[in-house]
Amino acid sequence: MSFKVVIPARYMSSRLPGKPLIEIGGLPMVIHVAKRARISGADEVIIATDDSRIADEVRKHNFDVVMTKVNHISGTDRVLEVVKIKQWADDDLIVNVQGDEPLIDPQLIKLLYEGMSNENLNYAT
Repeated sequence: MSFKVVIPARYMSSRLPGKPLIEIGGLPMVIHVAKRARISGADEVIIATDDSRIADEVRKHNFDVVMTKVNHISGTDRVLEVVKIKQWADDDLIVNVQGDEPLIDPQLIKLLYEGMSNENLNYAT
């Protein structure tokens, strides 16, 4: 069993296109989220996107990225595609952290993982 965080990041937001790449303090928003996810103790942090601009930025900051289909209805659908592509084990615990939460507390991600582990859940957001 391992602890995975997947961060769905879509460029073509209807309200604010390019939102994951908006800079905050010199870094794109999605990178702030990924750094906080890494601090949570996750075994693996992956950004799931359908846009090469986001993928390029993620790689530049040494995070893993999985390119997903463009037609997902929700971030959860994007996360599930990553699970299939990566062929993760049935007992892996996956936390979906939204790509527009640059101030998320890493401890909250860890607490969610611990709660999932205690309750025998595989996925949470």
